[in-house]
Amino acid sequence: MTAYQAPLDDMRFVLRELAGLDDVSALPGFADATPDLIDAILVEAGKLASDVLAPLNPVGDREGCVLENGAVRTPKGFAEAYAQFVEGGWNGVPFDPEYGGMGLPMLVAGATFEIWQGANMGFAICPTLTQAAVELLSTHGSDELRAIFMNKLVSGEWTGTMNLTESQAGSDLSQVRTRAVHDGAQYRITGQKIFITYGEHDYTDNIIHMVLARSPDGPEGVKGLSLYVVPKFLVRDDGGLGDRNDIRCLSLEHKMGIHASPTCVLAFGEAGDGAIGYLVGEENHGLQYMFTMMNNARLAIGIEGVGVSEHAYQHALAYASERIQGQVSGPDGEWVPATIDRHPDVRRMLLSMRARTEAIRAVAYYTGAALDIARHHPDTDVRAQKQALVDMLIPVVKAWSTDTGIDVANTAVQVFGGAGYIEESGAPQFLRDVRITAIYEGTNGIQALDLVGRKVARNGGAAARALMADMRSLNVDLSKHSGVEDLSVIQSILKKAIDALEEATAWIVDTYPEHPDTVAASAAAYLELMATTTGGWLMARAALAAHRRLDGGENSPFLREKMRSSRFFADQILVRAPVLSATVIRGWAAVMRTDDTAP
Repeated sequence: MTAYQAPLDDMRFVLRELAGLDDVSALPGFADATPDLIDAILVEAGKLASDVLAPLNPVGDREGCVLENGAVRTPKGFAEAYAQFVEGGWNGVPFDPEYGGMGLPMLVAGATFEIWQGANMGFAICPTLTQAAVELLSTHGSDELRAIFMNKLVSGEWTGTMNLTESQAGSDLSQVRTRAVHDGAQYRITGQKIFITYGEHDYTDNIIHMVLARSPDGPEGVKGLSLYVVPKFLVRDDGGLGDRNDIRCLSLEHKMGIHASPTCVLAFGEAGDGAIGYLVGEENHGLQYMFTMMNNARLAIGIEGVGVSEHAYQHALAYASERIQGQVSGPDGEWVPATIDRHPDVRRMLLSMRARTEAIRAVAYYTGAALDIARHHPDTDVRAQKQALVDMLIPVVKAWSTDTGIDVANTAVQVFGGAGYIEESGAPQFLRDVRITAIYEGTNGIQALDLVGRKVARNGGAAARALMADMRSLNVDLSKHSGVEDLSVIQSILKKAIDALEEATAWIVDTYPEHPDTVAASAAAYLELMATTTGGWLMARAALAAHRRLDGGENSPFLREKMRSSRFFADQILVRAPVLSATVIRGWAAVMRTDDTAP
């Protein structure tokens, strides 16, 4: 498999020009987040990714995980790589120094996680879940729970999991049957959970499960669910490990991809009265608390899509630049043998892969920066505005980045041609691995429903309109450069895209109160429209920033290529926005017909 290199040039550009890293670093608490420090962090993360994690990616795919006598053995080299990850302090990048973290912005943490996910998704899923568990305990855990678990989770010495799904309760958590009963100051948990990522492994000596279970006296449905911390090993008063809790790994799922990541069926309370758990917050508020963890995970999964997309692009580009096939016209008009990256259709595929990867990176980082501002800005009004933006964009990042990651990985197979259908080429692994990202932590259809219902219709489209106002402001700036062909074309296409998004948003807001099912039928198209327009806006900002730097005297091939990929995105992706808007407004009709017996 082609050597992976972190895309540091584009990451630096997006962090500074599009995400506003300087503004984020100026927020209270981030005084140490200097440009030099952040750049050093990204460089060192890239070294670990290229030297250690990426070489293990095909190993994990081939070997997978093995369950023996209730214990999981991960592929060769993975436990040792995790030890290096912990030793480097990488798990604690965004967390409070009080618990051993670096105290850096989530924006920076997101960039490092793109690097891990790009190098080895099967490995990186584990610390992704641990960080989500830390986020949950930081927000909702008691002082006592934080004192017991936070330091070890922040360091990565212990890992965390999320336990929601049951065989009869996938996305419908009202069907959860796992139960909790009082046992003094603690609870006894009984039941079975499926699809538990890294529910058992050999990286660490303790695993901290966040388990959604039915409260002893709670009402039916989701209102009766509470959240419990259930450790694999109980923790003694001195912080050491005590007895093994009543948790057992029954089996591992045999999956399409991410073979290095053990996906477990866990049984709680099989051997006795139940696994010991500790209540998080108040009873019957479990789903509310779990959404803190899920939203963190959804943003992280979007970044998984970015990382795999980048690696698949690098892999295809390396092959295309070496594979000689066919002929092209030479400088003197004669036909000469050529590598396939010189053929127009392959050039189109490669540029599409690159431009789309750059666009999803921009939207993910922009959202990460908004999250930091929402949490740390001194002005409460600014925090509220940014939180509304984050709430709206998280389903967009999760769904669009992962759909794009799948499509880019699929295109990588196509670039390889027949060889891409052969496992030895390495191309199929990207497609198999990234395919899960559109499914877990809420399918992308659920993300679309969340966007149109909770995030757009319920507040009258306020957050969407605020974002569109920013987009129109950029369009005014672009119009001042009518003499620059690329910027002029981008400006014209962006204006039509914003108009299309505005029209579709108005339809969502007007239609949803009386006809929510009609809007639901158009939800996926609306999410794609929102994502495409937001990505196109940020790529337009990238083109303007690149032009200004080039015009100021920088002689940079990277900046020229940024202009090219931004123009490509406008010409071939953003230009579809009016069609998507028409699909939103009129495409529901056939879906909602009730006179047919077929679905």
